[in-house]
Amino acid sequence: MKTVLEIIAKSLVDNPQEVNVTEVDNADSSVTLELRVAQSDMGKVIGKQGRIAKAIRTVVKAAANNENKKVTVDII
Repeated sequence: MKTVLEIIAKSLVDNPQEVNVTEVDNADSSVTLELRVAQSDMGKVIGKQGRIAKAIRTVVKAAANNENKKVTVDII
């Protein structure tokens, strides 16, 4: 799931070398993926009214569902 998020984010931004995904395990056996991008690319990842961010979260949750895991995506 981490690699899926990385690939999607790198394809959207102008500075793919600044994309960083951190995986954090939570106490309730879920995983939080923290996505960091360059400040200038933040709008490209979030999109108008958060549509791209919502689509990214949907794709990652679908990939996690195939592995029977619960995942949340935080854009930082």
